Amino acid sequence: MDHSSEREPPKALLFDVFGTCVDWRSSLVREGEALARRRGLTGVDWAALADAWRGRYQPQLATVRSGARPWVNLDVLHAESLEGVLRSAGLELGDDDRGVLTGAWHRLDPWPDTVEGLTRLRRRFIIAPNSNGHIALIVNMARRAGLPWDAVLGAELAGTYKPEPEVYLRSARALGLTPPQVMMVAAHNGDLAAAARYGLQTAFVARPTEYGPGQTSDLAPEFAVDIAARDLVDLACLLGT
Repeated sequence: MDHSSEREPPKALLFDVFGTCVDWRSSLVREGEALARRRGLTGVDWAALADAWRGRYQPQLATVRSGARPWVNLDVLHAESLEGVLRSAGLELGDDDRGVLTGAWHRLDPWPDTVEGLTRLRRRFIIAPNSNGHIALIVNMARRAGLPWDAVLGAELAGTYKPEPEVYLRSARALGLTPPQVMMVAAHNGDLAAAARYGLQTAFVARPTEYGPGQTSDLAPEFAVDIAARDLVDLACLLGT
C-alpha cells in the first residue's frame, strides 16, 4: 500500500541493512564454501548452518535489550552464537577459521539493486543505515560493497538493539530531524512496525528470498506502510529520484 502522498516527503531515509540492503544468507554460504575448499572440508550444509546461525540472532540481541548484559557489539554476539551452531553441527573449527566466519558479516554482498537504488535516493535524501550492526562492521561492509551512506547510525549510537525506541529516535536526532521527517526502509514488518510506533514514516522493500527459496514471512507489508516497493530502485522511482 502506498500512502506517500498523504504525508510530507521525508528529509532522510534510514535503512535496515541485513536482509534489506545485503544478502546475508548467500554471502555466508559463499564464505563457508570458500573456507571448506581451503580446509578440505566436505559434507557441510552451509545454507543450513547460515540459517541456524541467523536463528540465534534475536535471542542474542535480547540479552542486551533486556539488560541481562551490558552493550556488546555484533562481532561478540555472532562469535558466541557461532560456537553453539558449530557444536550442534558437529563441526570443529580452529580459532582462526571461526574468526573468518564471524568476520564474514563485514563482507556481505549487496542485492543487485542496492547500490543503484541507494545512489539514486542519495541525490534527494540523506541516507544512513539504522542497523543492529556496529559502526566498524557497517563501515567495512560499505567500503567493500560500495554502499554510499552519508552517515553510519543505529544500535551502537543507542547502546541497545532494535526494536528499542532509542535506536530509531537517536538516529533521527543525530541528523537534526524529528521522527516524522525520517522514513525507515526495511524488508521486515517488525522493524517497520516499531519505527511507525515511534513516529517515523515507513517503506517496505520486498526481499522474498532473504531466507532462501522457501521463505514464508515478510513477503508483503502486514500493516499500512507509507510506501511498498519491489526493491530499492523501485523505491527510488516511487520517491521521485
